[in-house]
Amino acid sequence: GIKLDNLETNHFVLVHGGGFGAWCWYKTIALLEEGGFKATAVDLTGSGIHSFDTNGITSLPQYVKPLTDFLEKLPEGEKVILVGHDFGGACVSYAMELFPFKIAKAVFVAAAMLTNGQSTLDMFTQQAGSNDLMRQAQIFLYANGNDHPPTAIDLDKSLLRDLLFNQSPSKDVALASVSMRPIPFAPVLEKLSLSDMKYGSVRRFYVVTPEDNAIPVVLQESMINSSPPEKVFRLKGADHSPFFSKPQALHKLFVEISKLPPP
Repeated sequence: GIKLDNLETNHFVLVHGGGFGAWCWYKTIALLEEGGFKATAVDLTGSGIHSFDTNGITSLPQYVKPLTDFLEKLPEGEKVILVGHDFGGACVSYAMELFPFKIAKAVFVAAAMLTNGQSTLDMFTQQAGSNDLMRQAQIFLYANGNDHPPTAIDLDKSLLRDLLFNQSPSKDVALASVSMRPIPFAPVLEKLSLSDMKYGSVRRFYVVTPEDNAIPVVLQESMINSSPPEKVFRLKGADHSPFFSKPQALHKLFVEISKLPPP
């Protein structure tokens, strides 16, 4: 039992990865709320039950708008702990640059933690050779015609389990296979502009998922080394989707991070 009143904030804002939606956090939300925390999971533009067509998303700000709108409306002086999974890491970073004073801590879970001037695609291309599964699973969508750049990336349903859920329960894989939507392509290409004064002022934590087939450990380590966070946690036995494969252990980490006093 900890005194939630003594924490800087007990409000977690959960940001899903590419193709996912707020639905993927259902276990995390339940565990946080049972523990007396507040949890908000957002659907980014064209994700989850957000009605926008993914193919029409042309920029990162447009994709992240539901998150930036939410942060903008936070009452004066109120802070949150931002959690980003997968491509949600780039989205959280973008928000940290805009609203550093509203974010007490940022937690990157098997997430794209980029450096200034880097895009999510840059990060993935570094390791392209080592990840054949990811390459096989990607299906590019060309809503503007084949002579134009792709508008979105879909994932081959038959490879989903191996790529994202190799340690996860079957019922969660079933939920994902009916809920996942294409990943908008333009935001993945967008280079982030991150400053030490804003982005760099927010306390960052990284959660490594050792059994991850989508963002392999080598790639997670290389992002951690390029831009070291305050602390790195390892989630033993976790695949790319620890909110399914290791929900209790992930929850414990979140609570631990919420309790960490200022350095």
